Amino acid sequence: MTTEPVEPSPADAPPPAVPAVPAAPPAGPAVPAEPGAAPAVDLFAFPPVGAPLPVPVPVRRPRRPRPVLLLVSGLVLGAVVGGAAGYVVQAGRPETPLPPIQVALPSYPAAVVDPAAAAAAAPKPLAIDGDLRKLLMTAPAGSTAWGDYPDTPSWLTLGEFSERVGRSGDVFKRLNTQEFRRAVEVDWKKDGLKVRVTLFQFSADRAAEAKARADSYGLKPFADDANGGYEVDSTPDYWAETTEQYYAGTAVAQRGTVVMKVEVFGTQPVDPEVVKGMAKQQWERLV
Repeated sequence: MTTEPVEPSPADAPPPAVPAVPAAPPAGPAVPAEPGAAPAVDLFAFPPVGAPLPVPVPVRRPRRPRPVLLLVSGLVLGAVVGGAAGYVVQAGRPETPLPPIQVALPSYPAAVVDPAAAAAAAPKPLAIDGDLRKLLMTAPAGSTAWGDYPDTPSWLTLGEFSERVGRSGDVFKRLNTQEFRRAVEVDWKKDGLKVRVTLFQFSADRAAEAKARADSYGLKPFADDANGGYEVDSTPDYWAETTEQYYAGTAVAQRGTVVMKVEVFGTQPVDPEVVKGMAKQQWERLV
C-alpha cells in the first residue's frame, strides 16, 4: 500500500505562537516619602496587562501668608505695644493734683425777700399796652380804600406783613426771633397818593429790636422829640410783578416797644412836607 503525504487542514494547524511579554524589572528598595509629598510613581514600570495606568497626583504648593492678615496683625501688635509703653511711662511719673473746679457755689439770701424790691427788679411792664388800633391815625375825610387793604385801623398778622415784602420767609423767621408781638395798620388813597401807617410792637425784653428798626442811616428828623426820622426817594421803583413806577417817602420812629412806620407812595416824587406832617401827626398819638 502506497502512502502519500497529505497536507494538514487549517483546522488541524497549531495555533500561532504568542510573543512573550517581557517580565517587569525587579522593584528596587522602597524610599520613604517626605511628609506632605505625593506618592512616588515609577514611570518606567509596566502595569499588568489590562490594568489602568496610574494618574499622577498634583503636588500642593505651600500656602503663603496673606498681606491683609499681616497688616492687621501689625496694627494690633503696634497698638498693644504702644499702649503698654505709654502706661509704663505714665506710671513712672509722679502724681500731680488737678486744678480746683472754677464754678461758683449757689448762694441763697439769708433774709426774706422783700416783695416790693423783687417787683422793682423784675422787667418793666409794656410801655404801651391795650388796643393798638386806638393809637393809629385815621384816614382823612374824602379818602377812599386802597384796594383790599383796610381803610380803618385793623390788626395785622405777621404772615400778612411778611407777604408784602421781599424774602417773606426770612422776614417771618427774623421777626419771630426778635419776639415780635403784634401789629396794626390803616391804608387809604387821596389826591393821587397812597398812604400806609403801621405800628409794630415787640416784647418788653426786646425793646432794643424796636429801636434798631427805627435807627436808619440818613434819616432827617421830622420832630424835635421824635426818636427816628424820614426820607424821600428821588428815583422811582416798580410795584411787584408790574411795570408801574412809583416814588416813595418813609418815616420811622420808636417809642418804648412800639415802632411806627408811615409810607407815602405817588406817581411823582413825594413832597417831603407831606411825609413830615403825617409822621408828626402819628408820633403825637404815641407820646
